[in-house]
Amino acid sequence: MLYDEVLELLKEEVNESEYKKYISKLLYDEASSKSDIAVFLAPNPLVSRWVKTKYAQKIAHLFEVKTGKNPQVEIITKSYSHNKQIVKEKPKKESSSAHSSILNPSYTFDSFVVGSSNQVAYSVAASVSEKPGKLYNPLFIYGFSGLGKTHLLHAIGNDALEKGATVIYATSEEFMNDFTYNLRNHTPDRFRQKYRECDFLLIDDIQFFSGKEETQKEFFHTFNELHSNNKQIILTSDKPPKKIAGFEDRLRSRFEWGMLIDIQPPELETKISIIKKKCELDGIDLNDDIVQYIATNMGDNIREIESAIITLNGYASMMNQSITIDFAKDVMKEQIKEKKENIDLEEIIKVLSRELNIKPSDIKSKKRSKNIVEARRIGIYLARTLTPNSMPALAQYFGMKDHTAVSHNMKKINQMINENENFRLKVEELKNTITTKRE
Repeated sequence: MLYDEVLELLKEEVNESEYKKYISKLLYDEASSKSDIAVFLAPNPLVSRWVKTKYAQKIAHLFEVKTGKNPQVEIITKSYSHNKQIVKEKPKKESSSAHSSILNPSYTFDSFVVGSSNQVAYSVAASVSEKPGKLYNPLFIYGFSGLGKTHLLHAIGNDALEKGATVIYATSEEFMNDFTYNLRNHTPDRFRQKYRECDFLLIDDIQFFSGKEETQKEFFHTFNELHSNNKQIILTSDKPPKKIAGFEDRLRSRFEWGMLIDIQPPELETKISIIKKKCELDGIDLNDDIVQYIATNMGDNIREIESAIITLNGYASMMNQSITIDFAKDVMKEQIKEKKENIDLEEIIKVLSRELNIKPSDIKSKKRSKNIVEARRIGIYLARTLTPNSMPALAQYFGMKDHTAVSHNMKKINQMINENENFRLKVEELKNTITTKRE
């Protein structure tokens, strides 16, 4: 069966635990599926939403690899009663004048939360969307994983589709797979027609073209064809062009013809806004304490944050449980534990030294000046909350008498956090900086 072949391909590209937990629960509805739509049945809304958000595009692409057609993927919740008829939503019809690889319809300019870390990238992306092929061509957006590059890419594509433009979105992997498939099947013209006869070409994670000489050569000619016809090209990467190894100089130079723009990790305020926006869009009710807990403990990767919210809501729904702060901590404890294990004490001291302008040796010393005492207390607090180290271990690291001194410092700083709003914000910003991942 076709789906079995797609499933085998998907197994190679999906995290094993997520595959078992979500993908393996799907049933392929062959009777309802057609060449332009692939319908899957999920056992509950949690699985349905998770797969649709994370893997619908991947599944569609794998169907295209096997059949040459890119179907719309529908993930619906099945009825557990065999006597009941399964009810499905009718897929939305696309404009006959528009075409695209599957874009995430929830990734729009309206749903993108703007903060100081991404303001410029958002403004440039919106400008490109208004005047494609004229202002910045190509637009090259770079930054660490999970900061919103793909969201902006899809937002441009969705906006273009609404205006009737022809849009092609592909990850670098999808582009390479398409190229290889058509090369093996002696259908290069079909490949070129797809990627060169469009108004917008959106390529995600272009850095994975590194070392792929034939793919780079093909993309070079595709780029030239589109650019000479004033068609808009938008690319994303985890690094700026000059820092991407394994690229031809002629291709790297073309990436720099237009606008290079980076997205920085979000500050705490922006992360809180993102969480609230996600909850608003998905109808999830989280109080401020839970929002604050997620924002300060989940790092800066927006996809991980969104995944945590979906998982939290899914568990609450299945268990018929209201979401309290204790429930949230229990559900998220493994994710938080994993993050703690990736943070070491030297990293905390390094950040405090840089941000508070205090020597690392002073933070660990017995000096009693006010600013050093405060930095040391913050260091102890962050080390205790962000790492798995015990109080005796921290006492030894900070040169204190024993664990009771650490306990005293924890009580003191918790009191300061509760009584002084400015101090609390200061500590949270430092915590946010430390948990930021440079992937």
